[in-house]
Amino acid sequence: MKKLLLLFLIGFASVSFAQTVNDVPIRDIDVYYVQIIGTGRSLSTKVNVEIDFGQETKSISFKNGTSIKDERGRNMKFNSMMDALNFMSANGYSFQFAYTMNDDKDKAIYYILKKNK
Repeated sequence: MKKLLLLFLIGFASVSFAQTVNDVPIRDIDVYYVQIIGTGRSLSTKVNVEIDFGQETKSISFKNGTSIKDERGRNMKFNSMMDALNFMSANGYSFQFAYTMNDDKDKAIYYILKKNK
């Protein structure tokens, strides 16, 4: 009985402490490719990271649903794009290629990742 309880607690802990995008755990996103977008944060060395896996987004939204959330539902903060890439690698994705885009206001870095099978 104790072993069964221990297995239940371990299983619950692994499910309840998952990072999510649109309330979907990153490991459970059912796509082959994702794009992570990194933009600089004003007065900070950290970057804002969003993830695009082809999900439907609302055209008018005051809440950004593409941000990666931690186990408490707060937006995750990454020190750099390498930090974000290492995070995604630990969650089952591998790097394919990267590109940048410069806008009048912002510079964004895009990484294309493939889900490991």
